[in-house]
Amino acid sequence: MPASDPDHAKTVAALTAAQRYYLQDLTMDAIAAELGTSRSTVSRLLAYARESGLVEIRIRSPFDAGLELERAILARHKVTAHVVPVPESISDIDRLERVAMTAGRILGGFIDSNMVVGVAWGSTLGAISRHLVPSPTHNTVVVQMNGAGNVQTTGIDYASEILHRFGEAFGAQVQQFPVPAFFDDPATRDALWRERSTKRLLAVQARMDVAVFGLGSPFAEVPSQVYIGGYLDAADYRSLSDDRVVGDVATVFYREDGSSDGIALNARASGPSLARLRRVARRVAVVSGVQKLPSLRGALAAGLITDLILDESLASALIGVAAPGSPAR
Repeated sequence: MPASDPDHAKTVAALTAAQRYYLQDLTMDAIAAELGTSRSTVSRLLAYARESGLVEIRIRSPFDAGLELERAILARHKVTAHVVPVPESISDIDRLERVAMTAGRILGGFIDSNMVVGVAWGSTLGAISRHLVPSPTHNTVVVQMNGAGNVQTTGIDYASEILHRFGEAFGAQVQQFPVPAFFDDPATRDALWRERSTKRLLAVQARMDVAVFGLGSPFAEVPSQVYIGGYLDAADYRSLSDDRVVGDVATVFYREDGSSDGIALNARASGPSLARLRRVARRVAVVSGVQKLPSLRGALAAGLITDLILDESLASALIGVAAPGSPAR
């Protein structure tokens, strides 16, 4: 990048100011004198450093209820949790947005060069993609984990927007998976899976180092995309009910005890099997809203999650303690 590039110059100045301020404890006046600029300019540079991800600030209080919940989830479920403090009073839409914002900042610490990153489209991933902090990598691939087409749309535009944001944030190559979310006939899926072009994409998925996904649920106030986007008909819903399904990851369904054997719709699903998903080294689930508790319990029981980003109310419900600010019973 040319040294005359104004964005490059701003980044260098912001990085210098941040190092002096956060690592060397210099005052803004001292930094301004060193850089030959004003105190207000240093303040703007520090704000830019935080907003662009050059600086990440974390607050860890020994009195933090979220920290206690994270420890409890690790002890009980052997999962690394990141609990997002969210007021009880806000809507699930705003709750999702706050959790997605935190997830967008955390994911940069999980994704590095020479990785294959699987992304499952959906309401949660759409929200996360809008809050990703740029963290350029080298030779990284972002691959779509499941098809997005249905009888109303190919789903390409919807899924590609999410993938494009991930690719842009991490400087990664994007691999789309242009197949239906659910096939009408399992035999059709099996035949397509034997095609060389499809086998190439499946081989990329098989090399995933990180998988990022939300948990689908028919019960949430913020409906999961698979349940509202025309992907399922009345017969499908009856089938899911009969099979006691509580949620899905990348259009593959499971029960609250973590089992998935015998769930009819999975034979037509385009996402990776739960056994395949469990072989991915880092599996990041982002979940918000207590309505997703059954879905979260099922995913944990199935061993699908290594890293969990969730709101404080859902974390409290998972552990079985009253959420901060909730009325006494």
